Order: sequence, then structure tokens, then C-alpha cells
Amino acid sequence: MFHCVYFWLKKDLSEADRETFERELKLVTKINYLGSAWVGKSADVPPRPVCDQSFDWSLIVQFKKIADHDFYQTDCADHKRFVETCKTFWSKVVIYDMTPQ
Repeated sequence: MFHCVYFWLKKDLSEADRETFERELKLVTKINYLGSAWVGKSADVPPRPVCDQSFDWSLIVQFKKIADHDFYQTDCADHKRFVETCKTFWSKVVIYDMTPQ
């Protein structure tokens, strides 16, 4: 399963807040039971009508099984820490969960 999260950060964040967000987001990728995880900024490519490049950061997580996703959402201390530390930094979050076929 893939968990794709897109963040729109508040425009008035201090540099320290942005650094905290980036550091904490990167820590999420270190959670030991994840299959794989990546973070990145919106790519600097020519705009296309079908491509939404308005987000600031994204997190893509591959879970080995649905139970890992469920644990991550409800009981994972690292995920909870990230949300509690950073929830005031974003103005919008959009999540797409996908099961490969």
C-alpha cells in the first residue's frame, strides 16, 4: 500500500519553523517497519494543466501490509510526534492512499 501525503505550508512560517517541518518530515521516513519512504518538494518542471504543483512538500510511504498502515495511523509514536510538532505549520494536507494492483 502507498500513502501519499501533500503539504501546503503556511506562507508566513519562519525559517526555523520550515527547518523544523523539514527535519520532522524526514524523520518519518526512518520509521523502521516502513517498506520504503520518500520526501520531496514540488518539482520545478514546466507547468501542465493536469499537474498540481502548488504543494510545498510531499511524503510517499510504502507500507508492507495494511496492518502497518493502521498502526501508523493510530499508535505510531513517531507519526504522532510529527503531527503534534508540525500541524500548526501547514494550511492544507491532502492524502491519497493506493493499493497497487
